[in-house]
Amino acid sequence: MKKIEAIIKPFKLDDVKEALNELGIKGMTVSEVKGYGRQKGHKEVYRGAEYVVDFIPKIKLEIVVDARVAEQAAEKIREAANTGKIGDGKIFIYSVEEAIRVRTGERGPEAV
Repeated sequence: MKKIEAIIKPFKLDDVKEALNELGIKGMTVSEVKGYGRQKGHKEVYRGAEYVVDFIPKIKLEIVVDARVAEQAAEKIREAANTGKIGDGKIFIYSVEEAIRVRTGERGPEAV
């Protein structure tokens, strides 16, 4: 099993969700996060005062999938989240040693 963690722009979440549904991936965890990378934030003007926004709002998407579909899922996320502009995000893929469904005690891929 593989865990895919993707940091994407908030307005791309629905596109990514639809793309993953096409692969048959239904479950995911979504968190609102803030961060910055190469773009290092940006300046905004509020009521005439200029200030720096260091942390940009992003969405962190987490899914656990069978290892055989991990690359396909990552590519679907990449395609759906891509705007071609700086700050599109990152995708990380981790190995998952074990998964346990709390309700039934099922283990491994069946628990996912």
